[in-house]
Amino acid sequence: MKFTIMVNESPYQHQASDSAYQFAQAVLAKGHSIFRIFFYHDGVNNATRLTVPPQDDRHIVNRWSALAKQHQIDLVVCVAAAQRRGILDAKEAQHNGKDTNNIAEGFRISGLGQLIEAGIQADRLIVFGD
Repeated sequence: MKFTIMVNESPYQHQASDSAYQFAQAVLAKGHSIFRIFFYHDGVNNATRLTVPPQDDRHIVNRWSALAKQHQIDLVVCVAAAQRRGILDAKEAQHNGKDTNNIAEGFRISGLGQLIEAGIQADRLIVFGD
């Protein structure tokens, strides 16, 4: 079965990111595939490379990056939600006159069309968070 996962909550303020990550791992362990993981609303905060949790805490952003690299998963961040929250890749930073970007490895910024496509391509779209 092919899944698309949507994450709508910040990594450290809500359980949704941890639950989505654990769900993704379980799906892959069972031999299923993940077409795309789409980060929307406050979920775009999962994509900032500037996150620095305490050493004894989990690093959710790094977990997503490692999962994407290991399994070639497309991690897409909604452009409008990202811009509102200060999450920028190099192209968006330049376009908006900012001097740097802060998107983590493995993530890319795109539009809601990517969510629509993912919903069509997957057998199931699973949403984590409000």
